[in-house]
Amino acid sequence: MTDTDTDKAVTHTSGKELHLGWALMLISIAQLMVVLDGTIVNIALPYIQQDLSIASADLTWVVTGYALAFGSLLLLGGRLGDLYGRRKVFMIGLVIFAIASGLGGLATNEGTLLAARALQGLGAALASPAALALIATTFPAGPARNRAFAVYAAMSGAGAAVGLLLGGWLTGLDSLPVEGWRLTLLINTPIGIAAALLAPRFLPESESHPGELDLPGAATGTLGLLGLVYGFSRAGSDGWTDTWTIASLAAGAAMLTAFLLVESRAEHPLLPFRVFMHRTRAASFVAMFLAPAAMFAMFYFLSQYIQNVMGYSPIQAGLAFLPFCAGIVVAAGVTSNLINRVDPRYLAGAGTLLSTVALFGVSRLPYDTTFPATEVTGSYVTDVLPWIICMSLGMGATFVPLTLTAVHHLRSEDSGIGSGVLNTMQQVGGALGLAILGTAATQIATDRGAEFAAAAERAAAGGPQPTPEQLARLQELAGLQIFTEAAANAFLVGAGMMLLASVVVWIFLGVQHEELATDGPEGVHVG
Repeated sequence: MTDTDTDKAVTHTSGKELHLGWALMLISIAQLMVVLDGTIVNIALPYIQQDLSIASADLTWVVTGYALAFGSLLLLGGRLGDLYGRRKVFMIGLVIFAIASGLGGLATNEGTLLAARALQGLGAALASPAALALIATTFPAGPARNRAFAVYAAMSGAGAAVGLLLGGWLTGLDSLPVEGWRLTLLINTPIGIAAALLAPRFLPESESHPGELDLPGAATGTLGLLGLVYGFSRAGSDGWTDTWTIASLAAGAAMLTAFLLVESRAEHPLLPFRVFMHRTRAASFVAMFLAPAAMFAMFYFLSQYIQNVMGYSPIQAGLAFLPFCAGIVVAAGVTSNLINRVDPRYLAGAGTLLSTVALFGVSRLPYDTTFPATEVTGSYVTDVLPWIICMSLGMGATFVPLTLTAVHHLRSEDSGIGSGVLNTMQQVGGALGLAILGTAATQIATDRGAEFAAAAERAAAGGPQPTPEQLARLQELAGLQIFTEAAANAFLVGAGMMLLASVVVWIFLGVQHEELATDGPEGVHVG
């Protein structure tokens, strides 16, 4: 080979790597936007409520509306990418997401904002599974694809924490002519449009797999997931015995049963059952159902503890989660290199065990629920930070191998729906985890609150009466101590869920690391 030929080969290789780098950047930006939008408005909720005069009972719909649309439409979004081209569906999803974000940021009333949030969920449900499938079809098997999956997993895991950080910063901006909470939505519009416009230049279009869209399956599957996600979300706030909780879960279960019957007879099913027939892939789906359930619930309770109990401002609360972002990025990068030499079982198994330790550690938050209530003595440096770092490292080591094994050896025509199933597991798992941990926390708070009230009555009957100021302070301290105990109990339940995910990984995740460097569908494996 001449020097000229060598130079051409080097130039071609470097150009291809640059092309893949831009492709990964577009996919990562899209996934980060989709994930962080689930939490970016959390800190802004009080300001949204004030500006748009939203009733307290309806305020949760600003968050829930997005989660419902996103979680219930993921399977349909994934299948549309398989049928009509993943880049095309990815671009459509980004444009819908960007336009909906703009509408939400400019909303002048509650109805417009809630409709925009639901439309954002639709865009996210189209873009997210297509993004994951595009990694599998754009990057060659081996180190390049492993690194791409590592970045994707880091964006998925860190997105919730980045949302809290970015939301706190944007909400706190008061020197601009527009309210800070509106920027938490408007910021997506130029980014989403730019990513969609650049997609044809750097992302190859996948093969289309023409087939009849399974409309009965799409309808029953979407309605079933909608019922489950709504039921789980409502259970976390209104309890498992609430009429609408029971009705939603029952309707969701009935629709999913109908969905399975429809799919078993459809010539072109929305969700081919062969996606679940590989044992390792099925184990990955189950583990990715359980692990995010515990992680997202940890964010929910810990963000409240840091703000309400420790007294951090919104921006300080966001910064408190910054070590999580750094830790998961580092762990994902290290894991992407180790996956070439170490079987996924050991990496994901160690990651879930480390995350279990983190959840158990944060469940040891100090509290004192004896009467009369005293000051909370928790410290961020000693009681929170070590476990945030531990959790980030564990999740980084978990998400990378499980994301790889969940979509590995899928047929080309099933990559989109496989990615949709993985994302659905995360969304539904997160809703279920929050509901379960919320129930555990509520039960503790109710029981302990009744004990405090009884103790206060006894004290008032047999001693001097406190002043109104003293009584208010005692009630405030009691509320903080009770919340801390309730959150600690929720973290302990979360540790149990994470341990169950670890058991699933250690027993059923049997794929070897050498197999991850190969392409192509694999035969059905159930043993």
